[in-house]
Amino acid sequence: QVQLEESGGGLVQAGGSLRLSCAASGRADSLYAMGWFRQAPGKEREFVAVISRSGGSTYYADSVKGRFTISRDNAKDTVNLQMDSLKPEDTAVYYCAAPAARVVPTNSQLYSYWGQGTQVTVSS
Repeated sequence: QVQLEESGGGLVQAGGSLRLSCAASGRADSLYAMGWFRQAPGKEREFVAVISRSGGSTYYADSVKGRFTISRDNAKDTVNLQMDSLKPEDTAVYYCAAPAARVVPTNSQLYSYWGQGTQVTVSS
């Protein structure tokens, strides 16, 4: 089993930055890809970014491309999401997730492990 725990959320003004972190425990060395999703009030959960184990493959949602950067530290079993130039529409609960298979998916249905989420609020 794998446990994921997010940290780093908070309140920030539009144009500001936040850095989210996700720590994996349990069988963390079995994880291939790790990703981030978000869910705003009244909306469905949506893909944000994903990174392969080597870091050689990364994918971003069009809405965050050029503003967010995903990275990981396999020695520490962590994945980070650097969020710059934040907009009010980025306000959501952000979830760390990982698939059980050796894939790098953008589809949430392919993810087996999920964190509890961390709130990000961007004020205008």
